[in-house]
This record gives sequence, structure tokens and C-alpha cells, in this order.
Amino acid sequence: MGAQFVFMDDNARPHRANIVSKCLQSEDITRMDWTAFSPDLNPVEHVWDMLGRRVADRQP
Repeated sequence: MGAQFVFMDDNARPHRANIVSKCLQSEDITRMDWTAFSPDLNPVEHVWDMLGRRVADRQP
């Protein structure tokens, strides 16, 4: 499985738990450091922002 997956780690506490590290290591999954709260590096965040604004505009 590992060669097909990369784990994008933004240093969130759950991502750094020992059980996660052991699982990634046992499955040979590469851990890729990712800057926390970086919408510019994660384009889908722009989509969620736009949708959130449109929903908020429709609320009375």
C-alpha cells in the first residue's frame, strides 16, 4: 500500500500520535510535512471557502 500513498502531515496533534506513526511505518507510507493552515497549498480550501460564503449569503 505504501508506494501508492503519501500522508500529508500538517503537524496536527492527531497526526503525530504514536499509533499513527506506527501505522504509517508498518504500511510503508511516506509522511510528507505540510504547512499547517495553508489554503494556498491546498486548493480545495478555496472551494470550501467560496461555498461557505454562498451559503452564508443565503441565510436570512
